[in-house]
Amino acid sequence: MSIHAVIDFETTGLSPALGARPTEVAIVIIDGGVIVDRFQSLMNPGVAIPRDIQALTGITNEMVREAPTVEAVMRDALRFVGSHPMVAHNAAFDSKFWDAELGRIHGRRKQQFACSMLLARRLFPEAPNHKLASLVRTLGLPATGRFHRALADAEAAAHLLLHIQQELQRRFRLSAVSHELLLALQAANRAQLDACIRRYRGSEKRAT
Repeated sequence: MSIHAVIDFETTGLSPALGARPTEVAIVIIDGGVIVDRFQSLMNPGVAIPRDIQALTGITNEMVREAPTVEAVMRDALRFVGSHPMVAHNAAFDSKFWDAELGRIHGRRKQQFACSMLLARRLFPEAPNHKLASLVRTLGLPATGRFHRALADAEAAAHLLLHIQQELQRRFRLSAVSHELLLALQAANRAQLDACIRRYRGSEKRAT
């Protein structure tokens, strides 16, 4: 199994384009099929957290008042991720905040995000829905704590990613699952999975 950095943000709203800022970030590193390292921090977003968001996440304005700034935490988070491929559940959400906050500290993302939600939709279409909490229950993944807290969600998404990789290896008899294959599969529909796997096997043979 390749190394991945699985990330989750809690935020004040849905989009940085509408002024939302992060209140918490967590990153889990998986290597060799296990979690090997973790990073987590609250951060002061510089804006008020709406009451409905406080109720959802349990993160209050009081909790972040003395937390480090978003910019300081993002510098640490960027160093922690390094060049590892990145994964998030609903990566369209987390990647927006990652990119927006990197822009504030003059950083730039080099790696593409894989999305465990899109991959789960391809591989487990029978699931009642593809929210993280539902997939944890449906697939019997380890309980990691309160959902909508960054570290619990990042760890849950990491366990989901490992399950997806194992399912791909079992279903398609693969010796390994690369980040490039995950990106290809999430961009395909379910009818195209076999073709994606064939192209992946062909590229592996050409590389050897």
